[in-house]
Amino acid sequence: MYHYDEYDHALVRERVAQFRDQVQRRLSGELSEEEFLPLRLQNGLYMQKHAYMLRVAIPYGTLSARQLRTLATIARDHDRDYGHFTTRQNIQFNWIELEQVPDILERLAEVEMHAIQTSGNCVRNITTEAFAGVAADEWLDPRPLAEILRQWSTVNPEFLFLPRKFKIALCAAEQDRAAVPMHDVGLYLYRDAAGELLARVLVGGGLGRTPILGQVIRDGLPWRHLLSYVEAILRVYNRHGRRDNKYKARIKILVKALGIDAFAREVEAEWQHIKDGPAELTAAEYQRVAAAFAPPAYAALSHADLDFGTAVAADAAFARWVSRNVQPHRVPGYASVVLSTKPGASLPPGDVTAGQMDAVAELAERYGFGEVRVAHEQNLVLPDVRKADLYALWQRAVSIGLGSANIGLLSDVIACPVGDYCSLANAKSIPIAQAIQQRFEDAETLHALGDISLNISGCMNACGHHHIGNIGILGVDKNGSEWYQVTIGGAQGKASALGKVIGPSFSAAEVPDVIERLVETFDEQREGDERFIDTVQRVGIEPFKARVYRKAGEPA
Repeated sequence: MYHYDEYDHALVRERVAQFRDQVQRRLSGELSEEEFLPLRLQNGLYMQKHAYMLRVAIPYGTLSARQLRTLATIARDHDRDYGHFTTRQNIQFNWIELEQVPDILERLAEVEMHAIQTSGNCVRNITTEAFAGVAADEWLDPRPLAEILRQWSTVNPEFLFLPRKFKIALCAAEQDRAAVPMHDVGLYLYRDAAGELLARVLVGGGLGRTPILGQVIRDGLPWRHLLSYVEAILRVYNRHGRRDNKYKARIKILVKALGIDAFAREVEAEWQHIKDGPAELTAAEYQRVAAAFAPPAYAALSHADLDFGTAVAADAAFARWVSRNVQPHRVPGYASVVLSTKPGASLPPGDVTAGQMDAVAELAERYGFGEVRVAHEQNLVLPDVRKADLYALWQRAVSIGLGSANIGLLSDVIACPVGDYCSLANAKSIPIAQAIQQRFEDAETLHALGDISLNISGCMNACGHHHIGNIGILGVDKNGSEWYQVTIGGAQGKASALGKVIGPSFSAAEVPDVIERLVETFDEQREGDERFIDTVQRVGIEPFKARVYRKAGEPA
């Protein structure tokens, strides 16, 4: 994985010293909260309902075991013994005292981490899929280009005060596991017949109160022009994006207002001025960064592993876990493992305790090469595990509460922690997630239903990505009470779709029954092993809507 050079070290340490001074001035009263607000946001610090929240960047979702142990120490020493992994491959600490923040940032700097640009109207954390570099269907590792984008966008003075926040995601595999179309700029990397590395560029995606999927603005872009083309997009957005209304300030609104063709012409004209300038990438620069992502020292192993096969045949629970939580690896004899942070009603989705973080770091070193990934579904991934070690790893994962065999199932809920912490929230999402998980805790039933994604957001900002869940739940305010709007038919990946609202919202107590009725309708309507999303797309939302809103005593 990438390690800081002298420029990275200098920049991060100087920002820590700068913010330490700003915090001292705020505590002394020299800075008002209004004056302090933009300064703390530049360092990932939010004021929430009960305390400050610090959001720490995990670029493209990659962590070392040492970094994860540091996050565990911060959770233990400065928070309430846990951290929350987000859909943006970050981690949030929700109970932070202001005077301790500089010390926390200094601890992060010691292990090459920071909180810079995890908030504010700037380019946010660059994301990609959790299986980057190891996926069996991958054309190339997207992380070197993600790292180049990170270096280019960090404290880039031209783009620190954009109209609104700006998110970039990359994918370089046959299957999109990074939700690329829902980003301000989405990049699909691929090779043509001659082996040339190219990019398909999408622009104008985003969820929130106006959900829109990104549109292709250019295809076949040579990789060396990646930075300059993204820069051209940002320049056009910076110049024409609205600043009078924050709800209409995202690039998706600008693209929609101009139309994709007119927007593309503006970008093309801007790009012609800069395409052959300093932002043009060279092979030497790419190789310099790519060298940090060289494959580890894999052993020469066989595709077949008798010990692994015997364990699968002998232990049904292990076999079930393998079927859901183990992913193919590009190297024979290895696999990637997803550790579920969704154990059910006992812990909120995405929350991981300090002890669990320490245990995962130990697992990464014992069974892998000391590396951990964060998936945008809020789970953790061990990318390089020998198949022969999977049984022992599974037993340990179960013992630390991260061994649920539910990846992709209804209980693998994606949820923001809003209502319990965030001042923007209309309704709580964690209790709803836990109530649904409690209702659907039977493993046989879950596995029989197959793939169903369920996403919950507590407000219109859509941090839980409810729009692209097969089932989406949005917290809404109704006369001061918490209610929940339900959508179905959302999907992520290269066949992304936005869910459709099925009707009027529900009280918190009604939601588990609503989900049960949706599942019953699916079970009745599905053909063979059809997935939930396929059934919805085939029959439409009407059968589901009729079942959910049917009054007591009415015939089915």
